[in-house]
Amino acid sequence: GPSGVLLVGRDGFTPMADSAVHTFCHAVPDQWYQMGVVLAATDSLNWLSGVTGQTPAQLTDELGTKLRAPTSLQFYPYLSGERTPHNDSAVRAGFVGLDVATTRADMTQAVLQGVSFALRDSLEALRSTGAKLESVLAIGGGAQSDYWVEMLATVLNLPLELPEQGDFGAALGAARLAICGVTSAAVAEVMTKPPVAKVIAPNAALLAEYQMRYDHFRSSFP
Repeated sequence: GPSGVLLVGRDGFTPMADSAVHTFCHAVPDQWYQMGVVLAATDSLNWLSGVTGQTPAQLTDELGTKLRAPTSLQFYPYLSGERTPHNDSAVRAGFVGLDVATTRADMTQAVLQGVSFALRDSLEALRSTGAKLESVLAIGGGAQSDYWVEMLATVLNLPLELPEQGDFGAALGAARLAICGVTSAAVAEVMTKPPVAKVIAPNAALLAEYQMRYDHFRSSFP
């Protein structure tokens, strides 16, 4: 959605307030969850849509279906400040590296990259608490773009699983909590993994290039 969240369930309480990782007591007994938050995720693409007069789908369609190598044009997606890992309400967004040859497609690629790199920041912040992720379920507006999901899988270097009904992810979770609360059904029986429609793997041929651009992104924040 407008913001982006990378969330992981935990068996214990391992806060890391300095990196703005949110740590909460889970509604499920004896469980916790943590999340990193990017304030302007799909909202960054919505912003570009507004200033270019093209819909988000039109913008991403210009990129084609084959994942491109990362662009040297860098977008910092801090349109509303940033939460994880910087916790900085004053920082603002920007493009670095624009020139006369820059196209609208280049800017779209840079926006998708910038948001993906910000989510990688959240992944690294979560890992600093001891969290371990082997795969990720992707739901929400941005997950409708296979191109963006493949880019994100490559930036995170994790397979992204797309549930069959990912649009209903939050509602399904709330319904399951209600089932357990009202009927006292066993959590292990109700809180099962949703059916996965497809898995998008990292693009092995572009892993090193995206890692290099992420390293540059991360080192540029100061």
